[in-house]
Amino acid sequence: MSPVVTIYHNPKCGTSRNTLAMIRNSGVEPEVVEYLKAPPDRATLAALIAATGAPVIDAVRTKEALFAELQLGAPGVTDAQLIDAMLAHPILINRPLVTTPLGTRLCRPSELVLDILPAPQQGAFTKEDGEAVVNAQGQRV
Repeated sequence: MSPVVTIYHNPKCGTSRNTLAMIRNSGVEPEVVEYLKAPPDRATLAALIAATGAPVIDAVRTKEALFAELQLGAPGVTDAQLIDAMLAHPILINRPLVTTPLGTRLCRPSELVLDILPAPQQGAFTKEDGEAVVNAQGQRV
């Protein structure tokens, strides 16, 4: 049985698509959670963010227009308020978030997933934009 890898994925996002492809290039078929269709609950989202070891603000898409509209960058906005906003508006969840037996990471850029995959890359990988990430021997370039 292969290790459980989960990706919180938006198929419209190139970074998310590249990350998913690198997971599959390691021979693992992950659990794919399309978080815009099936958003995580509060406990799951808070646990994911905590597991990354990064501040809550890093899990928020600050370039999304809604971030400014909701004034989420204003002084005094709490982590709980940021999580509330992400739960109410899943488009604000930064992606892709990936969990593996080796850790949880926000994979921006997508090649950060390579640090937490339990299996090596099985061949060359090139991002959608043409950037080579992994060579034919399965090693980072």
